[in-house]
Amino acid sequence: QLELVESGGGLAQPGGSLTLSCATSRYTLDSYTIGWFRQAPGKVREGISCISSANGHTNYADSVKGRFTISKDNAKNTVHLQMNGLKSEDTAVYFCAAGFGCDRSDEPITTGHYGSWGQGTQVTVSS
Repeated sequence: QLELVESGGGLAQPGGSLTLSCATSRYTLDSYTIGWFRQAPGKVREGISCISSANGHTNYADSVKGRFTISKDNAKNTVHLQMNGLKSEDTAVYFCAAGFGCDRSDEPITTGHYGSWGQGTQVTVSS
C-alpha cells in the first residue's frame, strides 16, 4: 500500500479558491499516475483530474475543466490541485490516489485504475 496524504481542504466562498496537496513518496510520484477524486454525500466517487507519471499528460472531468489545475512538485514529492471559481456543487471530500493510465485525452478518470488512496480532505463551498 502506497502512502498518500491530502491537505489543504477547508471552507471557501463561491467564486473563491483553494489548493489541495497530495504528499507522497518520490517512488510513487515517479512510478504511478496520481488522480484526484471527490465524493459528495449520497453520491458516487467522481474522478476529476489526473496526471500521468509516464508522459505528464493531464486530464480533467468536464465538471472542473477550466477551473481546476493539477500539477506536480517533484522537489516536494507533492501533487497539487488548484481550484478556482469554486461552486457550491464542488463541496465534497477530496481524495488523491495512485494508479495507472491518464496517458490519453479520451481516457476516463475511473476509480478502477487506482489502488492506493489517501484519507481525504473536506472541501466546503458556502457563503
